[in-house]
Amino acid sequence: MDSTKFTPVGEVSADERSRISVGKAGVRRDDRYAIAVNDEGAILLTPLVSIPKRELLVWEDVQIREALSRGLLESAAGQAKSLGDFTQFLDGDEDED
Repeated sequence: MDSTKFTPVGEVSADERSRISVGKAGVRRDDRYAIAVNDEGAILLTPLVSIPKRELLVWEDVQIREALSRGLLESAAGQAKSLGDFTQFLDGDEDED
């Protein structure tokens, strides 16, 4: 990504709490950004997406990600079948969220 090519979208002023509105740039409520500032004071906002830590292994392991993708595709194609209730295998020490 070339961070030197910016497109002007307007001008804003900071409010009494030093906040600026960036809605003109397409930012929506609850969007997350990493903030970087260079020596000249230019501010770069990089869009971020946060995921729960328990889901991180899917993004770190290609085999898990591919298996999950295959399973979702098979389910969408109606190729999945129910194997019943697996709650009998819970030991009660696991988080249920």
